[in-house]
Amino acid sequence: MVQSPNKPPTTEQYFIHSAINWEEFKTIQNVLAPQGVRVSYLQGEVELLTVSDLHGLIAGNLGYLLEMYMLEQLIRFVGLEDFSIEIPATASAQANKAYCFEKRKSIPDLAVEVVITGERATKLKRYAALHVPEVWFWIDSEIHVYRLDEETNEYGQTLRSGWLPDLDLQRLAIASTQEFRADAIQAFMQRA
Repeated sequence: MVQSPNKPPTTEQYFIHSAINWEEFKTIQNVLAPQGVRVSYLQGEVELLTVSDLHGLIAGNLGYLLEMYMLEQLIRFVGLEDFSIEIPATASAQANKAYCFEKRKSIPDLAVEVVITGERATKLKRYAALHVPEVWFWIDSEIHVYRLDEETNEYGQTLRSGWLPDLDLQRLAIASTQEFRADAIQAFMQRA
């Protein structure tokens, strides 16, 4: 029997298991996801990740600040949190935040992940299989932006977001590390 911990873990644990079919993956996902374990899939490989309190703090601030920015800019968006993006039998990923612009879509326009533990190359392959146009990884107080080339179905790293080209990603990344939300807002609002 799997029991939910009383407190979120202070460190993250990351595991990959191979030779798992889609039905087995869905069973694992149904058992572990309610316990706070993030479960992802790519062509027979399952990634399990326990999420730390630091991960949750940064993801919460990042999403809040990003949405505050989009609202200020009058950008129409649909925000999804811990949303499973799936193409059955091929891939499944659960971004911390996912956004669709102008209308809701089954595959979001932007996926945002906080990466404390884990490997981003594997995550990018998963998002490429899902055809997500843009992916951001927050890693060590930096946001790394990847745009999908539709012809090659591969990501290229870029310095700016294609969806939000005027957003100061460096300020957003640093502000999202603040422990108190009010401090995060103040740090982000000091943008030039």
